[in-house]
Amino acid sequence: MSPEFHILIVDDEPNIRSGLAKGLEKSADRIETACTVNEALDKFDERPYQLVIADIRLPGDRDGLDLVSAIQQRNPETTTIVITAHGTVETAVEAMRRGAFDFISKPVDLNLIRQQVSRALSHHQLQSENRQLKGRLAEVGEFSGIVGNSRCLSEVLTQVRQVAETDATVLIQGESGTGKELIARAIHDLSDRCAGPFVAVNLGALPDSLLESELFGHEQGSFTGASRRKAGCFERSCNGTLFLDEITEISAKSQVDLLRVLETGQYTRIGGETLLESDARIVSATNRDIRQLVAENVLREDLFYRLNIVPIEVPPLRQRREDIPLLVDHFLKHFCTRHRRNPKCIASQAVEQLTLADWPGNVRQLRNVIERLVVTTPADCINVADLPQDLTRQRDPLSPAAQTLSDVTENAERRAIQDALSANDFHRERTASVLGVSVRTLHYKMNRYGLH
Repeated sequence: MSPEFHILIVDDEPNIRSGLAKGLEKSADRIETACTVNEALDKFDERPYQLVIADIRLPGDRDGLDLVSAIQQRNPETTTIVITAHGTVETAVEAMRRGAFDFISKPVDLNLIRQQVSRALSHHQLQSENRQLKGRLAEVGEFSGIVGNSRCLSEVLTQVRQVAETDATVLIQGESGTGKELIARAIHDLSDRCAGPFVAVNLGALPDSLLESELFGHEQGSFTGASRRKAGCFERSCNGTLFLDEITEISAKSQVDLLRVLETGQYTRIGGETLLESDARIVSATNRDIRQLVAENVLREDLFYRLNIVPIEVPPLRQRREDIPLLVDHFLKHFCTRHRRNPKCIASQAVEQLTLADWPGNVRQLRNVIERLVVTTPADCINVADLPQDLTRQRDPLSPAAQTLSDVTENAERRAIQDALSANDFHRERTASVLGVSVRTLHYKMNRYGLH
């Protein structure tokens, strides 16, 4: 059964209110009207509305723009359509920048508004279905490319789900290659802003001379080479999420500029005079000890407190080794498809070696290693001998210091099978007879240990 669809019509002209209500009665389960912003918000607080249709010009000290902003704050899933008189298109565009779905010019064409209401209904249903699907996927940690079921990763994903329901500023900390941008994307995908843009900028890759333009944009002719107006990251991420990676790498001046936007929510393009408002949700990240940088006066303390509303620490791969087999399988399938290779498997001994490796580059390094193996290994099964030497030198799983009782038993079994196979020219029936096992058991053991 489809969820109920309720419409609230807000206009100070009684004829328009009653005309729209009558004309749209077949488009909704319930239609109510209001004539002021305050009355509309009172009704909105009493019950949910999936669509609000509001005139820009309303009596009182607040207008339709204020209503759109207030509704976005109360429930971003509510769709809003604004009605504007001729000559106020710029105001309507401003309403859409604040989160309105569309605008209608007066005099109102009832057929046109029915079409837009139908589009708004489809948009709302699609948004609701996407959120439900992402919520179900999030229950098993399968969203935004995040793979793993270790305890420490599960704790991070729990934080992600909790913070995604809010607009709180998030600071993600973790070593290079741990997947901080994936965490940021997961926060965006699970939030009410999921239909809006996700804009990522690596602050450490930009020189100070370009950073201001990248963040805030510039007007045409504002400096040499500015041949046209450019929207900055804050403008492009309106109604969405702005991910500021390597936040600790910006200069003292850029820190002041960024702090001003975070405090006031306002900024101007380079060379411009128009004061713009930022509605972006800020998520930042760093791979450095940010508190130490504050103590050393490298990062402003007030900026740190603005960014660190909700801190999330992403664990390094060595702290979630139980996730490595899952990641290996995930990357194998991904890169076999991407590089048009036949499906490949990986021997259990090779997986053990990968699990024991140090991985200073974390998941990014593991990802690169698996891609290299998919591309360069001719056989359909990847063995220990195929692994990069720097990994096999890090920690030998056959060394006494790395072995458990299970390791000793499995290594002995593997060597016995390998010796018997070699002695019998890899004839499986003879080898199985010598070892005193069935051919089926031998085949299983050979697959387990990558003996082909």
